[in-house]
Amino acid sequence: MIRVLVVDDEEPMRRLLKKELTRKGFFVEVAGDGAAALELLRENSFDVILLDIVMPGMNGISVMKKMKADPASPAIVVLTGKATVETAVEAMKNGACDYLTKPYKLDELIIVIHRAYDFGTLSIKNRLLQQELIRKESPFEFVSKSRQLKDIFALIRKIAPTDSPVFIQGESGTGKELIANTIWHYSRRNSIPLIAVNCATLSENLIESEIFGHEKGAFTNAYQTKHGIVEVADKGTLFLDEIAEMPMGLQAKLLRFLDSGEFRRVGGNKNLNVDVRVIAATNKDLTALIGEGRFREDLFYRLNVINIHIPPLRERAEDIPVLAGYFLSRYSRKLSKAVSDFGPEVMSLLSAYQWPGNVRELENVVERAVILCDSDTIGIEDISVPPQNKAGEKGSKPSLEEMEKEHILGVLRQTGGNQSKASQLLGIDRKTLYLKLKKYGLGDYVKK
Repeated sequence: MIRVLVVDDEEPMRRLLKKELTRKGFFVEVAGDGAAALELLRENSFDVILLDIVMPGMNGISVMKKMKADPASPAIVVLTGKATVETAVEAMKNGACDYLTKPYKLDELIIVIHRAYDFGTLSIKNRLLQQELIRKESPFEFVSKSRQLKDIFALIRKIAPTDSPVFIQGESGTGKELIANTIWHYSRRNSIPLIAVNCATLSENLIESEIFGHEKGAFTNAYQTKHGIVEVADKGTLFLDEIAEMPMGLQAKLLRFLDSGEFRRVGGNKNLNVDVRVIAATNKDLTALIGEGRFREDLFYRLNVINIHIPPLRERAEDIPVLAGYFLSRYSRKLSKAVSDFGPEVMSLLSAYQWPGNVRELENVVERAVILCDSDTIGIEDISVPPQNKAGEKGSKPSLEEMEKEHILGVLRQTGGNQSKASQLLGIDRKTLYLKLKKYGLGDYVKK
């Protein structure tokens, strides 16, 4: 329902517009002057304002100038019985998107309201989408040969057209975002880009503002209103990666949002409403976190309507050759190199490795091999994996943590200790690398 605010000093006009527009299916509030209009705007959310220009006290132009500072302001349609070219030009300069002269027909006004609503919606979307990273590559290149992934793909085709929440579990690097992209692609909401946020990369103080937005002055440096990603994703799909990292206080607000679609910006008192499908993902065991009091059980059940568990790459070895071939083809094209095959020992090496970083690590290894390769075939000398796990090595196999530690060390040596470059090669963010370095007691690298 489109929310309309009528601002006019003539009481009969306000009463008539409220009656007729309500009858046509709009939600309508009225104000008799500019000050009353601004007070209503502070307390409520509107989509379109029908604003009279000539009013006692604060006139329409003054109201528009006050509203101009807020990027969240509704679309403005100017209504006046004393139109001149000068007032029309001034109104447009101050943000009006349309102009009607009294008297006007009701049908004409309704068309203008719908046009203003569409204009306002598109304007906000355009501004917000400039702030967000949207899907730039094909989201549904689902490369797999294993029975497990084929079953997951079949499930995705069934659930994608629904609006139910989806909860994706899997180790880091298994392809949780690819699964989310594929669900989005086959959904009815794919005309609007999938909007993603990684809860682990934002501080506790910033994550609520990022998700729900904030009002001007809500905190230090909040110089203007910021729309949250839930507004960016309206009528579309929101992907919350690393959901286990969400603070407990924000979990309650997310639960309320999932139940009703309602939320408030930080520092705001307006109840806003959007229509968003939520996909969440984590590499943590949420049932264990619930037992430790670090994750809300009711939120888990609300998110876990449809559960998808992605097995690690070491449990679906038949996918390694097909994925390696896919990455070989991609990076050969991207790097403009005529590398077309793997040497006879390479695939044995790749299949024997346990891949603690899963598909992401395999991709990085193949990309590096294409860069280093000087012929049309990748040789064993082009492949970089921790040496204790290469094919044919004798002795007991190291633990996954030992392999991960050695792999991180190898990449850090390769980059000369540059953590930014190392995190890019490893396919993880700087914060995750920092935590892993602390976990493995690699203090010298943490200080760099």
